[in-house]
Amino acid sequence: MEHVKTLSEEAFGQAADFVRRAARILDRRRFDLLFDGGPTEPVLAALAAYRNPDGGYGNALEPDGRGPGSQPITTLAALHVLHEAKAAPDGVVEYLESITAEGGGVPFVHPNIRDYPRAPWWQVSDTYEGSLLPTANLVGALWQAGVTHPWVDSAAEFCWTRIDALTTTHPYEALGVVGFLDNAPDRSRAEETAARLGGLVRDNGLVRIGAEGTVPEGYNPAELHSPHEYASTPDSLARAWFTDDEMSASLDDLVDAQHDDGGWRVRWESWTPATEHEWAGWFTVECLRTLKAYDRW
Repeated sequence: MEHVKTLSEEAFGQAADFVRRAARILDRRRFDLLFDGGPTEPVLAALAAYRNPDGGYGNALEPDGRGPGSQPITTLAALHVLHEAKAAPDGVVEYLESITAEGGGVPFVHPNIRDYPRAPWWQVSDTYEGSLLPTANLVGALWQAGVTHPWVDSAAEFCWTRIDALTTTHPYEALGVVGFLDNAPDRSRAEETAARLGGLVRDNGLVRIGAEGTVPEGYNPAELHSPHEYASTPDSLARAWFTDDEMSASLDDLVDAQHDDGGWRVRWESWTPATEHEWAGWFTVECLRTLKAYDRW
């Protein structure tokens, strides 16, 4: 059997130490829950600090949006945590209904952040339109949580229409669609669509194969995802996009990407020191989740 790299007990201990030294209280509580048998209540208490009366989440839960108001992508981050804690996403659908654009989707960035600090790529559009990237992610997360609601059905139709029309895509959009397809109730349609999407990703070079990868013209290298990011668990439909050797090499790279201080770092730009600090704790927990899912430690 081919040798694969695994995270040693010592390296895991260094990661644990990094999280406890540097991560936000929420990510420390998540670490305790996911890897140390900790309770769910402290996770939910930490998450509640980011919730707004409208049922959505803001307040820099997603570090790149520093405004207090609820945002679609920030609410997606909350759904991720709620799923880890096996908690119902109460009030989220009502919030999403309140911000839905004509046609059934939600915007990538809500205008309520216009006067607050945010990453340069958090651009407020001149028109209020639904975007596939957040909507697909959100519908997938709500399906995963077992939520049934007319909004979910309507937003899913918005997503299916947009996905079926795709002739090109972006790595972040493709990743959002994977989240949608992995949880779609119509499994045969999801599998067929995932195979077509994988072709778009591979044919257009929207994946980092190898530690560096080849960056298509017009793309920032930080935008490319690795195979283990598209398929963060072995049962993801995106796993079929990659050979066993490609996935193994991707996971080897993930093991090697651990910093000397025990943490992992995101590839994208840290536009203010606070986001570098906040993303590092979150990303370290995410990297450990992926390694655990693939039995790499």
